[in-house]
Amino acid sequence: MRPLIIEDDDRKPADTISHRVAALAFVAGWLVLVWPWLSGRVTIPWDAKAHFQPQIQFLADSFARGESPFWNPFVFSGHPQIADPQSMIFSPPFLLLALLNPSPSLWSVDMTVFATILVGGLALMAWMRDQRWHPLGCLVAALAFGFGAAMAWRVQHTGQVLSLAMLPVVMFLLDRALRRAGFDAMLYGLAAGVIGALVVLGRDQVALLSVYLLAAFTLWRLFSGRSPMRALRRGGLPLGLAMVVGLLVIAIPVLLTVMVTAGSNRPAIDLVGAGRGSLHPALGLTLFVPDLFGASGRMWDYWGPPSYAWDATGLFIAQNVGQLYIGAAPALLLLLGLFSGALWHREIRLFTVALGVFVLFALGWYTPVFGFFHTWVPGVGLFRRPADAVFMIGFLSALLAGYTVHRLMSQDGFIPAGRLKIAIVATIVVVIAALAIATGLANHMDRLSTASRQLILSGVALLIAGTILADTVWLNPIRPALGGLLLAGTLTVDLAWFNGPSTSTALPPAYYDVLVPTTKNETITTLKQKVAEGQKTDPNRRDRVELVGLGFHWPNATMTHRLEHTMGYNPIRLADYARATGAEDTVGLAEQRRFSPLYPSYASPLANLLGLRFIVTKIAIEDIDRTLEDNGAEAAGLTLIGQTADGFIYENKNALPRVMFARGAVSGDFAQMLQNGQWPQVDLASTVVLDGEAEDRAGGIVANRGTGEVRLVRYANTEVVVEAESSRGGYVVLNDVWHPWWVARIGNETVPVLKANVLFRAVRVPPGKHTVRFSFEPIRGALGQVMAGR
Repeated sequence: MRPLIIEDDDRKPADTISHRVAALAFVAGWLVLVWPWLSGRVTIPWDAKAHFQPQIQFLADSFARGESPFWNPFVFSGHPQIADPQSMIFSPPFLLLALLNPSPSLWSVDMTVFATILVGGLALMAWMRDQRWHPLGCLVAALAFGFGAAMAWRVQHTGQVLSLAMLPVVMFLLDRALRRAGFDAMLYGLAAGVIGALVVLGRDQVALLSVYLLAAFTLWRLFSGRSPMRALRRGGLPLGLAMVVGLLVIAIPVLLTVMVTAGSNRPAIDLVGAGRGSLHPALGLTLFVPDLFGASGRMWDYWGPPSYAWDATGLFIAQNVGQLYIGAAPALLLLLGLFSGALWHREIRLFTVALGVFVLFALGWYTPVFGFFHTWVPGVGLFRRPADAVFMIGFLSALLAGYTVHRLMSQDGFIPAGRLKIAIVATIVVVIAALAIATGLANHMDRLSTASRQLILSGVALLIAGTILADTVWLNPIRPALGGLLLAGTLTVDLAWFNGPSTSTALPPAYYDVLVPTTKNETITTLKQKVAEGQKTDPNRRDRVELVGLGFHWPNATMTHRLEHTMGYNPIRLADYARATGAEDTVGLAEQRRFSPLYPSYASPLANLLGLRFIVTKIAIEDIDRTLEDNGAEAAGLTLIGQTADGFIYENKNALPRVMFARGAVSGDFAQMLQNGQWPQVDLASTVVLDGEAEDRAGGIVANRGTGEVRLVRYANTEVVVEAESSRGGYVVLNDVWHPWWVARIGNETVPVLKANVLFRAVRVPPGKHTVRFSFEPIRGALGQVMAGR
């Protein structure tokens, strides 16, 4: 490769050997910090298991079966998985895991997350090396980045962790594309475009903020030098290549997500809704006092904002969202860099300003600035939690702390003694003030006895870190390796102690046994057995289940075990389905099961059409469905058939088959039905309800006295094949959720997929014997909608 071209930089070349040693030290620190998970003693809990683990297992199982993962039949009675930002379909680490492992374990998914963090840390070190920064600064930055702030405390949010982990990779590739020349620059531009696109395809708020940071970084690189036009001429072609390639990669997936989101339960978040996810200013104290508020413990012991103890905030964020601790030494370094002016140097100023911007963004409604962001910055209105910017705050704080080490340790970048003394005094004042405020706040909230241990330990950690920093700088001219070992070792111990396993980030794997594909859990094995027996009894049956109140990680477990669930866990659901069924984000708690006018009870036409055969509840079903209280569940056709350690198992005897033949149809106003819950007085097993538009597309309504029957021939994720035979024609009714991207064919002829019975699919068939093939074709369907202007 050609030598690196760095404009306006006449410093000495980086010491390659020292940087390699620093990289090895980071790998060693990674092993120490990851060991509790690597050993299998604990696993990453909460959303990592309740949401992402089943997504990855579904992806792997689909590949193993030779099926497409683009439609998921196992939650919410069917979900457009390809358009779901959290499906992991476009996540290279998990895509590779799914291709290699047909049944990913809890451990393998955890290790994929931590391996991605390792790659991100090494990429950050590589980028800093390209800037010719001191290797010890690179090491400190990588450790604080990978195991500080949200990357440690929010590691359960797999998608956001991956988005941030790939940010340094893109920054490294993009910077080289802009600073090299010729073929090398084009290669780096191509790679930056591809990896940058994959960051965008994370389609979460961290990905959005990362894209804005990368855009600012690119403009800064192009226009902050002595010759912007020269930089633009040199970097324009590789940058253009990166943009073109990136747009090509993201175009279709982003289009699909935008279209599904527009028809989902949450097309946009208003300013107040977003503001409820703001970072409370008091949480800034966690930069110096980790776990001040008890975020690592039980929810009822947590006393920070918001909590049972601090309940007048109007906020709605989890207790671990606001943890900013990146280590005592990096926190001190950040202050030293700010007060000494080192972080205002031209080569680092962008990141200092960016840190300030992201702090303002994270604070949300606590500053007037967020209103501007929410209204005028594209994409911000799609997300509900500005506090997610703590990921960016952690990244930038780590980078800036590493740069301060560079300025302290490098002879050509040394901070003048006078400014350094002033910075040390100012840093000490800020730290003492933070500890004093934290102590006063704990006393005011009557939590001093609880918080005293953290306050004392934090004070000790800060004192030790300050001493080690002073020793490292003193040892640098004579024993640089010893000084580096002291600082890196102390930081690793610090992060392992304060940011190590907690109830927020680590639980015993046995807790998630129900997510193990080979589980012996009695509830799961009973349901699988009952569903299989039903299919043997009647091939047209594909019984659905509902798991209510069994715990946070249960609703998506059906993906792991191929059980078709009428509910699930996902913040994004198809709007019509949510409105018709009352489906909320989750039904992990019994009180989260809401009903609707069209679905007022488990004993209702919609429940029967869904084929909801088995319902598992933590408490008696009458305590969930209040309409059953007077006469009891048995009288409504809901029979208690078993009880396990998890809950009660009921069978709905009136559940209908998945596929039916309707000899005739009646017209219905679906919007009105959703509002008042009134069905036409017909037998839904032999008559289908169509809306006016469906009648027109079908060429009129069929009503006859002929005979007809259907048989379910094949049922896969994205393909359903049904054989129909009738004397006078009619409708094949498939009780799967209707979506515009499903296509139906009779032979080689494409026929309309009618929206039937409010939620489902129907196809009109002529007399005789025919094969109806339903196929999920999202790209064709989305492009067709765009062309039609819908």
